[in-house]
Amino acid sequence: MNGIKTVAVIGLGYIGLPTAAVLASNGINVIGVDVKPSSVEAINRGEVPFVEPDLATQVAGAVSQGMLKATTDTPAADAYIVAVPTPFKSDKTADLSYIDAAARSIAPQLMGGELVILESTSPPGATQHLADYLVTLRPDLSLDPESSKGVIHVAHCPERVLPGRVMIELVTNDRIVGGLTRAAAEMARDLYSVFCQGAMHITDATTAEMAKLVENSYRDVNIAFANELSVISDRLGIDVWELIELANHHPRVNILQPGPGVGGHCIAVDPWFIVAADPENSNLIRQARETNDAKPGWVIDRVAELVGDRPSATVAALGLAFKSNIDDLRESPAVAIVRDLSQRLEGTSVLVAEPHVSELPAVLQEPGNVALVSTEEAIAEADVVLLLVDHDAFKSLNTELLAGKQVVDTRGIWR
Repeated sequence: MNGIKTVAVIGLGYIGLPTAAVLASNGINVIGVDVKPSSVEAINRGEVPFVEPDLATQVAGAVSQGMLKATTDTPAADAYIVAVPTPFKSDKTADLSYIDAAARSIAPQLMGGELVILESTSPPGATQHLADYLVTLRPDLSLDPESSKGVIHVAHCPERVLPGRVMIELVTNDRIVGGLTRAAAEMARDLYSVFCQGAMHITDATTAEMAKLVENSYRDVNIAFANELSVISDRLGIDVWELIELANHHPRVNILQPGPGVGGHCIAVDPWFIVAADPENSNLIRQARETNDAKPGWVIDRVAELVGDRPSATVAALGLAFKSNIDDLRESPAVAIVRDLSQRLEGTSVLVAEPHVSELPAVLQEPGNVALVSTEEAIAEADVVLLLVDHDAFKSLNTELLAGKQVVDTRGIWR
């Protein structure tokens, strides 16, 4: 494994911490770095700051064995894995400031010979950007394997995991490894081979970046088709879930399920990176994004129609997470719907039920008409029940509780 004994993981979020825990559980000395002291302190106690099945057990075990520790300061290491956010800006282009900050923390520690892996989902060229910035900060080092200077090996290895199954899929999924050089790709492949049981696919860094974006854009386009069908079906008085079920009996048709929009840190973001890279030729990808981004507004319109002219009404909003059975609210359409609904319907009380969180996100604490309550209380007080997330807790709900309520079921679980 090219002598890699110590790995620093920069960013201990939903991807960085699981990666750190899996590496540490497989005999690599891992130092996790995060800007949040509270997260660092929790991890050093063997605790995790968010919900992900099986992660807590691996973190606790790795910490107790001395293979994983966390800090706010970037240490010297044989390899660095950068797993920081890459959101988009107001113009839908990528914000690389977190990557730049990671580079500034890594650069002083480099001696030459280190492997730097960008794991964050990134637009084409971001890995080269990271590498170029590192050598700008450290002109005594080089990216050229033939250089007489110390060499930095830089690669891109995008994560390809599903929240709620991260600890399984980190190990079992195939991995794309893209290097700025062949040597960097092989070093990265060898490091991930410590825990990855899936096949390793070596390519160049830009193709690896694009592959991750294409995977999520493909899903986004297909979800947009389902969401557009749901709007058309509602206009025509058709049960869209029955329609999709019937169409999917065709041996070559597999339509996805509609919902209130698209959320999460990948599908709602990544297609914009392709659009920004080639605006002229990405018309379908852009339209899919616009279709999915418009769905929350359609849901709000449906609720507003049911509330009508009542001077005061109560809406039960069930679910805030961007997908079922997790606590991840990143880019969640449900959060946006509750926020906009509370602002649009003055005098309406919005009672939120989300069994996977203990407090409302800050954006929902500002309006005075939103409260987090139990599912039973929300439904009992509601005039309109809005189902936003297909959590198991909602699927198993006694539907007799909905008697006499007006219902907007965006997931089709109470058909």
